[in-house]
Amino acid sequence: MENFEIGLVFLAIIPILSAITLTLVASGYVARYYGDDTAETMGRLTLNPLKHIDLIGTIILPLIMFLISNGQYIFGWGKPMPINSRKFRDVRMGIRMVAISGPLTSLLMCLAWSMMYVISFWIPEYFQEPLSIMSMMGIKFNAVFCVLNLIPIPPLDGARFIDTFLPARASMQYRKLEPYGTWIILLLMATGLLAYFIEPFLELILRMCQALISIFM
Repeated sequence: MENFEIGLVFLAIIPILSAITLTLVASGYVARYYGDDTAETMGRLTLNPLKHIDLIGTIILPLIMFLISNGQYIFGWGKPMPINSRKFRDVRMGIRMVAISGPLTSLLMCLAWSMMYVISFWIPEYFQEPLSIMSMMGIKFNAVFCVLNLIPIPPLDGARFIDTFLPARASMQYRKLEPYGTWIILLLMATGLLAYFIEPFLELILRMCQALISIFM
């Protein structure tokens, strides 16, 4: 691996870990708000990424995808946030808001990294390029996480969100897809269909970030 590729891998570490950690912690806090303190009791409401790292989902798969796609696409996950929906004061609303909290957090992080990109031009020249590259990665990674998690295929957040609006019988049938969800997503990736479906939404988010950047530059 060439030196510049090694440098890109190191620059990608913070955007990847922050994207996964903050979305998980956000869902834990939303769950606590609706009455479930499971994540808090288990010590998972922390920004320490070591508490949320999954060897395959957080390190190996994102790294492989990052290298294969030349840094264009990335997909991964952390240890599932422990949530007991039976503790929610309003079960449907609790599940619904926990599901949407992840994509919303990713979207907010896109905006935060956009501002970091702006800041990269106000700091000493030596740090400008690394921070601007890291910021662009942060925007891109979080945009991908946001859009991917909104796909209505169980166990992704988009599916959990839709499930809260379904009647009981339809919900049971919908959940039967969950054991096959990851394989369906990987198949869509391998065939290129996933990129075809998500590109318009990614472009929308990236244009929004570019508009924000242009306001301050």
